[in-house]
Amino acid sequence: MKLILLGAPGAGKGTVAKMLTALDGSVQISTGDILRGAVKEGTELGKQAEAFMKAGDLVPDDLIMGIMEERLQQDDCASGFLLDGFPRTIPQAQALQALLEKIGVKLDAAVNLDVPREVILDRLTTRRTCSNSDCQEIYNVKSKPTQVEGVCDKCDSPVIQRDDETEEAISKRLDTYNEKTAPLASFYRDAGLILDVN
Repeated sequence: MKLILLGAPGAGKGTVAKMLTALDGSVQISTGDILRGAVKEGTELGKQAEAFMKAGDLVPDDLIMGIMEERLQQDDCASGFLLDGFPRTIPQAQALQALLEKIGVKLDAAVNLDVPREVILDRLTTRRTCSNSDCQEIYNVKSKPTQVEGVCDKCDSPVIQRDDETEEAISKRLDTYNEKTAPLASFYRDAGLILDVN
């Protein structure tokens, strides 16, 4: 299956992607994970992206499209992929459409996860992530706490609240999403590819 997962930050795209990839062996592609990895490694792309990410702004399209073209042609994408958090804007969706045509790949659907803002704010401000880039296990202080406070159950690394998961940063990310990304549902609906999930 070749899917796009749409939904605000914290809507559950990553969780849904993990469940779906377990069904058929497709690979989850999260631009957020790719970008955070580049930031941690200090790559040129990571340095450019870091300032945008810390401010809660979108990383420019040219940086993202370069990553995606390279990523979608890797061997593990041959059996299918789920794009988690990409595209985020209509121009990115159009660029992705052109890229998929160029590399001969047909999209199956765009799945739209619709979650209320107050649920997302609560979910993200209480989320904690393993600081080990090889683990990245996600916890929640309310619904899935670590067994030992502040320590990852899987690898014993410190568990942290990411800079982009403070209430101020999340509110800004949600406003940016509503302005720039929410219109994607209409774009894919017009293309006959949308599946809405409440």
